[in-house]
Amino acid sequence: MPADADTLAGLLRAWRGRLLPEDVGMESYGRRRTAGLRREELAQLAGVSVDYVMRLEQGRSRTPSAQIVTALARALQLDRTETDVFYRAAGLAPPGAGTVSHHIPPGVQRMLVRMSDLPLAVFAADWTLLHSTPLWRALFGAPSALGDPSQNLIVQTFVENSIADIATAHGGPDAFERALVADLRRTAVTLSGDSRFQAFIAQVRGQSPRFAALWDEGRAAAHRSLVKTVHSPLVGDITLDCDVVTVPDSDIKLVVYSARERSTDAEKLDFLRVGAVSSQMQAGR
Repeated sequence: MPADADTLAGLLRAWRGRLLPEDVGMESYGRRRTAGLRREELAQLAGVSVDYVMRLEQGRSRTPSAQIVTALARALQLDRTETDVFYRAAGLAPPGAGTVSHHIPPGVQRMLVRMSDLPLAVFAADWTLLHSTPLWRALFGAPSALGDPSQNLIVQTFVENSIADIATAHGGPDAFERALVADLRRTAVTLSGDSRFQAFIAQVRGQSPRFAALWDEGRAAAHRSLVKTVHSPLVGDITLDCDVVTVPDSDIKLVVYSARERSTDAEKLDFLRVGAVSSQMQAGR
């Protein structure tokens, strides 16, 4: 379908104008001549250049990629209908039902702002990392495989075998691996028509006999919670509860770590929290 650069430009300006910095977890600074986010703030949230945002808003860039549209839609807290409109204005087919979605609903995004002081991450139905808080990144170190949005937890666990170096589930790796595959099996029922997802499963099955064996068991269940010891490069081993919440109607997963009150692990998490806040403030200057 053809792109509509003028519509796209107008929509971007309107959507940017209705958000305040506080809505997206940013501090407001300086006088603002117009309401809404500044272009540089939107660019920072979406991980694109300010110049690119400007060219889109001026109609000089006409064909943003699906990845860019998804990132901007998430930063602008668009709902599903608005995201579909955005895709069409960019000349792209909106993601269909029954496919892996990288859309984070606005309500979940607002919750992420309020919970930004927790080690929390958002994963897609196929366990691709979509978002992580500063404390999550501080907990797992930087750079870290779990801090890279392009990475996938299934691939890290069964193909790269890198998760064992980052965190150990109580009950052994078998408990974590079974929970992960069973959750993916549960999700697969709604993704039977998603060719990309089916190709992903086939690829991992071919690369990991362990994954293939667990997949063939056919066990399906939502991944909910485990106790894990995280091997932090900053504070050493820290034992935390890991809880997983699946957002209804989207299969987006929220993964959050917490420590028992007044424990040594809670003190270590507080130490990391201070460092995460300090790093975030320096990055925002």
